[in-house]
Amino acid sequence: MGRLFGTDGVRGVANADLTAELALGLSVAAAHVLAEAGTFEGHRPTAVVGRDPRASGEFLEAAVVAGLASAGVDVLRVGVLPTPAVAYLTGALGADLGVMLSASHNAMPDNGIKFFARGGHKLADELEDRIEAVYEEHRTGAPWDRPTGAGVGRVHDFDEGFDKYVAHLIAVLPNRLDGLKIVLDEAHGAAARVSPEAFARAGAEVVTIGTEPDGLNINDNCGSTHLDLLKAAVVDQQADFGIAHDGDADRCLAVDAVGNEIDGDQILAVLALAMREAGTLRGNTVVATVMSNLGFKLAMEREGVQLVQTAVGDRYVLESMKEHGFALGGEQSGHVIVLDHATTGDGTLTGLLLAARVAATGRSLAELAAVMDRLPQVLINVPDVDRARVATSAELATAVADAEQELGATGRVLLRPSGTEPLVRVMVEAADIEQARSVAGRLADAVKSALG
Repeated sequence: MGRLFGTDGVRGVANADLTAELALGLSVAAAHVLAEAGTFEGHRPTAVVGRDPRASGEFLEAAVVAGLASAGVDVLRVGVLPTPAVAYLTGALGADLGVMLSASHNAMPDNGIKFFARGGHKLADELEDRIEAVYEEHRTGAPWDRPTGAGVGRVHDFDEGFDKYVAHLIAVLPNRLDGLKIVLDEAHGAAARVSPEAFARAGAEVVTIGTEPDGLNINDNCGSTHLDLLKAAVVDQQADFGIAHDGDADRCLAVDAVGNEIDGDQILAVLALAMREAGTLRGNTVVATVMSNLGFKLAMEREGVQLVQTAVGDRYVLESMKEHGFALGGEQSGHVIVLDHATTGDGTLTGLLLAARVAATGRSLAELAAVMDRLPQVLINVPDVDRARVATSAELATAVADAEQELGATGRVLLRPSGTEPLVRVMVEAADIEQARSVAGRLADAVKSALG
């Protein structure tokens, strides 16, 4: 069996890869592993369970809740809320475990399970490995030690989670958003209620799209992976800018007043300078991944801000931030972590802080984002290849070396297997967009040839 846990929990096609049986079994295994680790010692354990609006989340939530309760864990079911809300509530309510059912930006047929430890932090790799091992051990026959009678977990709906999370978001804003007109695209996802409520309470005039989830339309040509609707709406409504989230709202991308995309690198740059000005950018450092645009690195150097780069994945950004005590980090995709106020990427919080900076400075989002120049960057996803052989293929190594020689010091190449989908990502940066496209196309063909 391949490793179930990727860089962002367990994902797959719901009811095919990710079944009710798997969800139940992993939940029981998680309860047992955390009990072994001493997390539950001396008290009756509690878990917070939330989901995005996918239809499959309904039966998967039932399976997770059943698994946890059968293992003696009391469950607070918070319903449809963003991933960062579940993480926040896990910490704020003193829960021992948080579980979020979502496949984030993936298409509707997929779903996923993400576990949070006490405090709302992602589980360490070794705990995920242990959960997987324990699950497999019991899946093949070893019986669970199950409580009976009063020892079984109780299940309660925690409807106050919505207001508690929105109040938290408003409380951390440095200033109000009065006078701003903002279009929000919620991707028919988990933040369809939360984000518009938070922006409105903060004083913004809010126009919404993608706020009518029906279980089937999440991420469907909307949200942070499909910005065309938002771009058109911002221009049509003559709004100051637009904000887009993904299905579980741990991401935030933006669109300026004329419809230009503002990506995660630019958002990080704006927030880094705002936090430095406020004295909250600890270590005068921002953490980003190797996927960040070279223009971001150059801008931070010019502004005197240190940059630490990690492997791709917000969990690696977070690990570096926690290890060194840094306050800000994120990814080009729009995962932004403000560690003083969140334990994971929080798209709504990011959007609010970005809007607060616009309101406080009186400058347009386009003007603020112009602190960095994005070098042309081409990303090609190559599906249906053996992503495990990226690092060992001699044919691919030769192709990469040839590409790097052609680009010289004015560009770079990055090949990496996706941690959440069965594909290889080919990224090429160059001073000239046509050269970037040409090199990326040749490398994508080389990936298909070497790994197909």
